[in-house]
Amino acid sequence: MIDRRTTLLLGAAALAAPSAAHAADPVTIVDNIELSGTGVTSGSMWKAGVNLAVKEINAADGILGRPVSVRHQDNQSQAQIAKAVATKAVDEEPYVLFGPIFSGNVNVSSPVADEAETPMFMGGEAANLTQQGRKFLFRSSVSQTGVMPKLANYMQKVGIKSVAIVWIANDFGKGGRDTMIKELQARGIKVVADISTEPGQMDYSAVVVNAAKAGADALFSYKNEEESARFLIALRKLGYSKPVYGETVLVSQRVIELAGAAANGVQGHVGLTIDAPNPLVRAFAERFKAAYGYASDHNGIKGYTMVQLVKAVTEKLGKFDRKALAAAIHGGTFSAAQYPGLLLDVAYDAKGDIDRETYLVEVKDGKQVVTAVLPPLGIA
Repeated sequence: MIDRRTTLLLGAAALAAPSAAHAADPVTIVDNIELSGTGVTSGSMWKAGVNLAVKEINAADGILGRPVSVRHQDNQSQAQIAKAVATKAVDEEPYVLFGPIFSGNVNVSSPVADEAETPMFMGGEAANLTQQGRKFLFRSSVSQTGVMPKLANYMQKVGIKSVAIVWIANDFGKGGRDTMIKELQARGIKVVADISTEPGQMDYSAVVVNAAKAGADALFSYKNEEESARFLIALRKLGYSKPVYGETVLVSQRVIELAGAAANGVQGHVGLTIDAPNPLVRAFAERFKAAYGYASDHNGIKGYTMVQLVKAVTEKLGKFDRKALAAAIHGGTFSAAQYPGLLLDVAYDAKGDIDRETYLVEVKDGKQVVTAVLPPLGIA
């Protein structure tokens, strides 16, 4: 016969059991990413970085004792699908949303995340993305307004007086083009050619001829990965030998692989690179290569560090609270010494823009070579 004391103990255990099970429930991330279409290169790298972070975090007892579960949803590089993915995702009430990478896809997805009050960590770099008052949108890389001044300063320093700009006609390309023109003009550097190209464009022969005819001191290229590689190959076939500048994509590992020798000599500003003179970044690069058999690019680092940021801030809060998570990131500074998974010290401003050290690189013998380390702008 079970006495009253035993009955009470069994009842207490029964009540405690659901709480213990709940504590082990997965922390859900829905990744709204470009896994097919024109953004597949960027999206695949991002996905790999996210998966590596999740694997490492789960191997170390998850976040506050809960495992992380990530579900990758292919938006097919199309805005309407990206919005549909975001809409379905918030109905499932994930802890956070990741992606998209294409700025146009971010533009239609971010209002959905904002309305649902769900933090969204995106890969887009267009300047306008964080200028629309979104309270739950956060960058994984320094924005165009943060990087273009650094690159324009460098071009002025080395004596460039005139530039031909070749850009891709999408939100990403237009944002970069508009921001760079503003920064060049502010430094007295003339834009003598302003040439737009189409997403998925295959033939750049006429484009490179027109760019060369402009007679500029240098060329600035701002396009997505495949387009950048095709453009560089066409440019070298023409025999173009003047300086070619760009931003992260132009000197990315994927472009270097696709363009081959045509990428040598290209210079650019990068927010993230596996060749950064930083032991945490170098160790990440080795783990990534061991896991996948190929080198990470900036998108892989972005995906990895955003998962680690979610972990760091959640553990700092000591609870899972989407609103509190967003509030803690805004205006926050997070140290890689305290949270090694971040790889670099980072700071966020009230708009969700990120600030950290960045780099100038030149492609030499098929590799990025860091030529300068540029300090944070101090936005927070």
